[in-house]
Amino acid sequence: MVQEPSDALTLAIGARVRQERQSRQWTLDQLAEQAGVSRRMVINVEQAEANPSIATLLRLSEALGVGLPALVAPPEPAAVHVTRCGNGAVLWTSDNGGRAVLVAGSTPPDVVELWDWTLGPGDHHRSEAHKPGTRELIHVLKGSLTVTVGGQQTDLATGDAVAFPGDSEHSYSNSHRRPARFSLAVFEPANPRPLEVRP
Repeated sequence: MVQEPSDALTLAIGARVRQERQSRQWTLDQLAEQAGVSRRMVINVEQAEANPSIATLLRLSEALGVGLPALVAPPEPAAVHVTRCGNGAVLWTSDNGGRAVLVAGSTPPDVVELWDWTLGPGDHHRSEAHKPGTRELIHVLKGSLTVTVGGQQTDLATGDAVAFPGDSEHSYSNSHRRPARFSLAVFEPANPRPLEVRP
């Protein structure tokens, strides 16, 4: 069974979604239409009655134009944002010990996210295609990992890295007996433009 964000984080996300929606004077229906989710889902998120998936959070953050890091981070007035060890936003967990922690990010127009991922033995996480122009970078810190992008499978070992277009459906999986840990950086441009992926 996959678990999602904690209760405290769910409350914070709900408040932020409601605040951003109201600041635009959008109705629940308008946000639902912009995000491509149901009205019921928007209500559940705003009232912290649902633990939204990463895919749902991405849709809401893109519709609101705030970027995922801003949607899940507590407000800070300083220009320098520090996330202490253990204080990142845990947005996905698994029964096998897997977890996805958003540890840092930037605000629009161009949004960069930095994640600390662990996939337990047998864990698999599928991600929908992100907005056009999105790029992802993975660096395997421990164990082995399989990344599949648009049907192309790449096996990575400790120390390996890969860059790929995040605007294609992709997944991360660990078919091994030991946990795999990796850093993930996601770049979402404000205005999609050709971006060359280099080693």
